[in-house]
Amino acid sequence: MKRNCSVSPRQFVLFYASLALFSTVIAASLLVRGAWPVLPFTGIELLVVGVAFVIYARHAVDYERIRLYPNRLVIEQVSAQRVTQFEFNPRWVRIEHGASPRDPVKVVSRGQTVVVGVHLAHYRRAPFANELRAALARCG
Repeated sequence: MKRNCSVSPRQFVLFYASLALFSTVIAASLLVRGAWPVLPFTGIELLVVGVAFVIYARHAVDYERIRLYPNRLVIEQVSAQRVTQFEFNPRWVRIEHGASPRDPVKVVSRGQTVVVGVHLAHYRRAPFANELRAALARCG
């Protein structure tokens, strides 16, 4: 399951470069006319937008991967290039899904709980939980 990312990294860089170029051209034209205070504000604007883009880009490739083997369930979660991996015995795992569609899907085993399906749309969480339960039932 991947995060929904509608813009590729290349498109993102091209968009930011065009925004920076456009803002710099306007600031330079106003600087020539004597409106020098516009230039520092343009720099601040580009810095703030750049920081926001970097934060967005760090999470653009987040994903979760769930692999079920005959004797183990492996959950791999990547968030901001940080990889976390959990391993469970599929016979001891139970899947919990809350009463409302907004509630997360939880994998629980021997006191350890892992939230999965965070990148799924709310209406797809319950079917995902049911599908995961069925796959685990086939293992045990």
